[in-house]
Amino acid sequence: MSLKARIFATIASSFLLATPALAQPQIGVTMTAFNNPFLTILLNGIKDQAAQTGASLQIEDAQLDVGRQINQVQNFIANDVDAIIVNAVDGDSTMAMTKMATEAGVPIVYVNHPPIDIDSLPDTATFVGSNELDSGTMQTQEVCRLLGGTGQVLVLMGPPENHAAHTRTKDIEDVLETDACSGLEIVDKQVANWSRLEGQDRMTNWLTAGIEFDAVIANNDEMAIGAIQALKIAGSDMDDIVVAGIDATPDGLTAMQAGDLDITVFQNARRQGAVALDAALAMSEGTKHDDNLWVPFELVTPQNIDNYQN
Repeated sequence: MSLKARIFATIASSFLLATPALAQPQIGVTMTAFNNPFLTILLNGIKDQAAQTGASLQIEDAQLDVGRQINQVQNFIANDVDAIIVNAVDGDSTMAMTKMATEAGVPIVYVNHPPIDIDSLPDTATFVGSNELDSGTMQTQEVCRLLGGTGQVLVLMGPPENHAAHTRTKDIEDVLETDACSGLEIVDKQVANWSRLEGQDRMTNWLTAGIEFDAVIANNDEMAIGAIQALKIAGSDMDDIVVAGIDATPDGLTAMQAGDLDITVFQNARRQGAVALDAALAMSEGTKHDDNLWVPFELVTPQNIDNYQN
């Protein structure tokens, strides 16, 4: 190799060594809980989209603890992440997290559980989810149809402080106030905290108390499945009872295939996760998103379950 060629090669090599590799966007993700089947699907949506876009994730489990989640957001900011995704434990805590992120200049994306100030978010914040006004409404209207507009109803609710649980329960009550469904009566409501085990316990208590009912409307599939387990243990004829859930989780669809769950409402958790990740990346690059990015709910029944099996 000539002297000129060696000099050129040395300069080129030095330039390559001095040029930093393009940094991966760093996204902090804090989830309400890792042990929730629906949220697992949502988190997988975030992970899959991150793998496709080259984003790097810092993922934390809030373990249903508001204080822990706020600390996680603080740590993300201290670690100079490019954006934060929050699946909020409690809507009331979101104002503090929005304030911290905004003051630090870090975009924040709420997913699935909306912030309390959803209608007044700053330009550096957005919400990705499904409109809960549709979920409980679709679910209860189908219960009403199956019962012919009359009957006794039991309601299993998520945590009272949770926006989705509050709205889904209000949806049920609003449908029962319509002329077509005014013959339905709620005989009792109990909190079961999204839990299959607690749903089973509440249903067992109702059965022990001898309460008569025609339908069980649960704020999610897990509580509905718990109720189904208690009913089957007690030897109840599932053909005589309408059971409704929300989320169309794999276990919920399996229960529907078995003829136990009559109604669920598909909430596209994977899509919510993917859209949240895309929004976080876009906002980290200075793109302003609409305040709310909606992923529609869809009614699932035994008649159309084949569309949702995958």
